[in-house]
Amino acid sequence: MMILDGIRVLDFTQYLAGPTVTRLMAEMGAEIIKIELAPGGDPSRGLPWSDHGRSGYFIQQNRGKRSVCLDLRDPAADTIVRELVAKADVVVENFGPGVMEKRRLSYADLKAIKPDIIMASLSAFGRESPLSHKTGYDWAAQAFAGLMHMTGPADGPPQPIGLAIADTGSGVHAFSAIGYALFHRGRTGEGQWLDLAMVDCMFHLQDIALQAHTLSKGAYMPTRNGNHHPLLCPFGVYKGPSGYLVILALQPQWKNMCAAMGRPDLEHDPRFDSSDARAAHQQELIPVIEAWLAGFADNDAVFAHLEAHRVPSAPVLSPVDALTHPYFTARGTVRQIEDPLMGPLAIPGFPLRFSAQPTLPELIAPRLGEHNGAVLQGLLGYSAAEVADLVGRGVLQSASR
Repeated sequence: MMILDGIRVLDFTQYLAGPTVTRLMAEMGAEIIKIELAPGGDPSRGLPWSDHGRSGYFIQQNRGKRSVCLDLRDPAADTIVRELVAKADVVVENFGPGVMEKRRLSYADLKAIKPDIIMASLSAFGRESPLSHKTGYDWAAQAFAGLMHMTGPADGPPQPIGLAIADTGSGVHAFSAIGYALFHRGRTGEGQWLDLAMVDCMFHLQDIALQAHTLSKGAYMPTRNGNHHPLLCPFGVYKGPSGYLVILALQPQWKNMCAAMGRPDLEHDPRFDSSDARAAHQQELIPVIEAWLAGFADNDAVFAHLEAHRVPSAPVLSPVDALTHPYFTARGTVRQIEDPLMGPLAIPGFPLRFSAQPTLPELIAPRLGEHNGAVLQGLLGYSAAEVADLVGRGVLQSASR
């Protein structure tokens, strides 16, 4: 038995933030019925990289889901959706402002159909918000939540983080919220609405900016600091003998770092004997560390030496480096899958480990409308003739990709 066996999710999501939620739930055994809008379905089906008319982006985010493609302008499609809501435990959507309300699919509408339904709405600025009218993608959330302000060279412009952290991060937040909403429903029988804003989820990642600014009475102004932490040292990116690496030595590791460098004199040097002192004098300390690193044959020798002295360090890897790195293969953090149309491709693995679910299901991303008949006949009791009629009228649509 998988952890979410028996949980049925009606998935109105597209692109990335919403599909992240239901992708994680599918890995845990939930039944995901993906409602796609005719004629093209989830727009991510057209995103690069594509092969054989199939998008790798779509495959990665939608494995294990069942696709029902409906023309929601038709009243018959509206009826089907409401019948599916009555059979669902969870509804997830990340449409633009007002879309669900216009279709009479707000939480109040769904609750009237299924009183214990759990609904999760993901948006850039939240549904109940002074900015709920604004649309937005990942970079808008990164910018508004201060992530861009904190990213990049100290003397350069703000920069986005080089992956869709606001989309996937808010998706993971919603995934966790749904789990607790299910737990709450199991104890009380009560469903609820979850209003998640990408901006809120990203601002939640701010670790020190607010409290440091407050406690310093405004003296500390959080901003970009490039490759080194402004309040800690050594805590940054260094040029090693064979590529970049990070060294992360807090106060408990400072003595170890000095021993590793063969410089016990630095431990009690007034410039470096406390965290505050090292931060204030890091422009003096960083060159000392990089000069020491240059004496090694390669980065692997550096890591072995630092590990022997229990100083945290790591290589700066590219995503492609992970394809052959033994850590990523041993943990399943990189996963090789086989798509029936596209063939073999590599995707990130499932990041959660459950002793009660030690193996993962074999999942395939659906073709557009692939499960129209199976869902309507198997779940809603439609006859083959009724399904055929809906197909003939264009209410149900499908494609070979």
